[in-house]
Amino acid sequence: MGLWAATSIAVGTMIGASIFSIFGLGAQIAGQNLPLVFGLSGVLALLVAHSYAQLGSRIVSNAGAVEFVLKGFGDGTIAGTLSFLTWFTYAISIALFAKGFAGYFLPLVGVEATFYTSGTVAAALIFAFTVLGLLGTKAVSRAELAIVLVKLSILGVFIVLGLRTIHPEWVAPTFTAGHAGGTFTAVAVFFLSYMGFGLVANASENIRNPRKTVPRAIYLSIGVVTAVYVAVALVAVGNVSLPSLVKSQDFALAEAAKPLLGQVGYFLISIGALFSISSALNATLFGGANIAYALAKDGELPRFFERKSWFSGSLGLYLTAAISLALALTFNLNGIASMTSAVFMAIYFFVLLSHLRLIKTVGGSRVVIAGSILLIIAVFTLLLIHEWRTERMSFYGTWIIFVVGVSVELLYRARTRRCLRNRPPHQG
Repeated sequence: MGLWAATSIAVGTMIGASIFSIFGLGAQIAGQNLPLVFGLSGVLALLVAHSYAQLGSRIVSNAGAVEFVLKGFGDGTIAGTLSFLTWFTYAISIALFAKGFAGYFLPLVGVEATFYTSGTVAAALIFAFTVLGLLGTKAVSRAELAIVLVKLSILGVFIVLGLRTIHPEWVAPTFTAGHAGGTFTAVAVFFLSYMGFGLVANASENIRNPRKTVPRAIYLSIGVVTAVYVAVALVAVGNVSLPSLVKSQDFALAEAAKPLLGQVGYFLISIGALFSISSALNATLFGGANIAYALAKDGELPRFFERKSWFSGSLGLYLTAAISLALALTFNLNGIASMTSAVFMAIYFFVLLSHLRLIKTVGGSRVVIAGSILLIIAVFTLLLIHEWRTERMSFYGTWIIFVVGVSVELLYRARTRRCLRNRPPHQG
C-alpha cells in the first residue's frame, strides 16, 4: 500500500458507524458545543498518535500496538493480556458494524427489522468482506479507497449545502457550568471516534516505505477526519434545533439533511451511512485478521491462527469473522461498544508508557508523551463516570473484560509455557 491507500484504511474506520449512530447522543451531551468537541477530540487524537507514528515507523509489525507493548514491557502478562483484548475488541467492533449496517439497510429497502432479517444481512455483509479479504491487500485497499471516496463525496455535498444556511448563534460555544461538564464528557466519548488511526500500524508490513508512510498516513488521516467531523457538526447543529437532533438519536444526521435536501437528503445520508459502516467493517476485519496472524507468528496467540486454510486464507481471518458473526447474532452490542472503548483506552495507555521506555531508540517528545498519558487517564475516568451514570452494566462489564483478559492470559501462559518471539527493534 502507498500513502493514500494506508490513509483510507484509517479514514474508513474513523468515519464509520460512530458519526452516524451516536451523533444524536453527542448533541444531547454537548449541545451547541458539539463542533468544538470534535475539534478537541482531534487534538487529543493527534497527541496519542505521536507515539503510534514514532513507534510504527520503526517497529514494523501487523501486530501494531501489541508489538509496541512487547518491545516496551517484554514478554509478560501485560503484553499477553493486551494481545487477547486487542483481537477480541476487533471482533466486537465488526459485529457492531454489521448490526449497524442492518439497522440502516432494512428500513431503506422497506423490510421489517427482525432477528432473522437483521441476522441475514449481518451474515451476508461479514461473508462478503471475508471473501474480499481473501483476495489480498491490494483488493482490500482498493475497495477501501473507493468506499471512502464515495462516503466523503456524500458528506461533502451535505457540508457544502449546509454551510451556507448555518445559524451562527446555534453553534457559538458556551462555557457555563452545565455546558462545560457536558463538553468534557463528550470529548471523552467522541475521542473514541478517532480510534481507527491505529490500523495504519496494524498494516505496516503491507505498506511501502513504512518509516515515512506510516507517520504521514496516521497524521493525514486524523487531519482529514477532524475536518470532516467539525464541518458535519457545524452543519447539523447550525441548521437543525438541538431538540430535533436529540429526538432523532441514531438517525440524527439523516434528519439534519432533510431541511437542506428533503427526502433526497435523508436518502443520501442513509446511503452514506451504509458506505461508512461498510468501510469501517472492511478495515477492521482486515486489521483484526492481520493482528491474529502476526500475534500467532510471535507466539502470543495459538499457532493455528497463522495456519493457512481454505483458499489460502489465514485461520485468523476466518475465526475473526466467525466470532464477529456469532456476536452479531447473539448480543445487543450497544452496551458492549462503550466497554470496547474503555479497553482501547487501556491499550493507548500502555502504548504511551512503552514509547516512554523506548524513546531513546525510536525518538519522540517526552513532554508530549507525558501530557498524553495524563489526558488518557482523564478521558478513561470520564468514560467510566459516564458509564456509571448512564449504563451501570457497562461499567461492571468493563472491569469484567479486564479480569477475563488477565485470567485467559495467565491460564494460557501456564498451560503452554510459551515465550514470545521478540522481533528486532528496528525494521523499515
